[in-house]
Amino acid sequence: MKIREVMTDAVVKIHPEESVAVAARTLAHYNIGVLPVCGYDGNLCGLVTDRDLVTRCLAAGKSPEGTCVKEVMSGSVITARPDMDTGAAAHLMGRKQIRRLPVVENGRLCGMVSLGDLAHREECNPDAADALGEICTNVSKR
Repeated sequence: MKIREVMTDAVVKIHPEESVAVAARTLAHYNIGVLPVCGYDGNLCGLVTDRDLVTRCLAAGKSPEGTCVKEVMSGSVITARPDMDTGAAAHLMGRKQIRRLPVVENGRLCGMVSLGDLAHREECNPDAADALGEICTNVSKR
């Protein structure tokens, strides 16, 4: 099975110049924990999580209204291609300790896949379980 068959293609994203306050409201509105950060051309620049907002903005004493997303986002992002096998994606997620994987084609964001997306598919379930097990095992070793 390929990633394109299980990914979410209607992805909520944010521009790097938007404020942290807008990012926080967007995360809350859609009840999600991560936003891909994309330029006007649709190219993926990074990811910003609710944790990034707290640790890199609020805990650092910065103003959410005066701080841009690009200042708190993670710029180094592990991605998948739409034609990647779901098993390979699950193993990548486990190895890299990530639960969500942006799907990129020609530099442009075209979807997101989560361990949950993989776990809901019977064909992918064992790979997702293995990836989650690897994430949990590595967390306990830290």
